[in-house]
Amino acid sequence: MSDPIIKTEDLRFSYTAADGESPVVLNGVDLKIEKGSFVAVLGHNGSGKSTLAKHMNAILLPSGGKVYVNGVDTADEAKLLDIRRTVGMVFQNPDNQIVANVVEEDVAFAPENLGVPPEEIRRRVDDALKAVGMYEFREHAPHLLSGGQKQRIAIAGVIAMEPECIVLDEPTAMLDPIGRWDVMRTIKQLNREKGVTVVIITHHMDEAAQADRLVVMAKGRVVADGTPKEVFQDVEGLRAVGLTVPDTIELLWQLRQAGLDVPLDALSDEECAQALKQLLDK
Repeated sequence: MSDPIIKTEDLRFSYTAADGESPVVLNGVDLKIEKGSFVAVLGHNGSGKSTLAKHMNAILLPSGGKVYVNGVDTADEAKLLDIRRTVGMVFQNPDNQIVANVVEEDVAFAPENLGVPPEEIRRRVDDALKAVGMYEFREHAPHLLSGGQKQRIAIAGVIAMEPECIVLDEPTAMLDPIGRWDVMRTIKQLNREKGVTVVIITHHMDEAAQADRLVVMAKGRVVADGTPKEVFQDVEGLRAVGLTVPDTIELLWQLRQAGLDVPLDALSDEECAQALKQLLDK
């Protein structure tokens, strides 16, 4: 197996509050994110998932323990630019990431700051906008676009930096269902077609179910780690940390409670429908 692109060792973090208190937000997180993987990090508000995301490209530095990006310690200030080039961040509110009045200028902003040659910037901007399905909007004003379109522009701005990994912190939280669907489709294509490592922080179970791996956080610790089918079978365990499960699993779990013999790993609509058909055929 290849070396992980992101690795945390006993990662601890505390914010210092105004009253001098230092509540612990991350409490000994050991995690490896493999290159090319698609990982969803789930957790209730206050679980530490967004704080973990900000450690992945050195926006925050550990209070204790270590974070490595491609083997480089994020606490090494001399390597900060390399770390940010390797891991790009997309945040919840696209308006906070859009800086220009024309879409293509916004996408060009980060590569220009990295000193990329102009002709290379042109190629990267076009490729990034095509990758997120927004090329035809390249001369539009970003503020006139929908929320989902703005978020795809924000993602294109990160893609134009050509990072190996993209960390998305609740990227669909402010979007309507169509915008959410567009952004998730874009993320999956980047992972599958371009081999970009994707880490998505989310509280939407249907989004998490699309990842290859789920990491569940509670009270600053990792409490579950596995495939969506594995993790979602522990309905009671997830409820105990304030999380629900996808509707398909919830339905099957309720049937199980009623004494019916149904599988708890039929995650997709098709698998669930097949499980119900087999139950009816018995």
